[in-house]
Amino acid sequence: MLMALIAMTVACFETNNNEINEEPNSVRGTSRFLLQRSSKATVTCDKNPKVCDSIRGSGGPNCCNNKCVDLSTDELNCRRCGKKCLHSKMCCEGKCVNPMTNEKHCGKCGNK
Repeated sequence: MLMALIAMTVACFETNNNEINEEPNSVRGTSRFLLQRSSKATVTCDKNPKVCDSIRGSGGPNCCNNKCVDLSTDELNCRRCGKKCLHSKMCCEGKCVNPMTNEKHCGKCGNK
């Protein structure tokens, strides 16, 4: 009786595994990498700069190196794409300033 119970449990388990491992016919032969890729075209700002203005929560209204940035505050793109502020400086109003010594930007941008 115990052997019959074990045999039925194993048979049910194998049936469930076979059902789980079955793949739909439409993706058979397709790699997992290709299945993960979205078929929708991605809109990027290098091809359409206006996308930075239209996406809520984007990095800013300007496009630099295919990323939406704010040229007035971005420390890697201060006033223009690729202009980096030094380690001790920050970008305020498109200028690299030292927040420890600048009277208009004391500790943070716009703090007098």
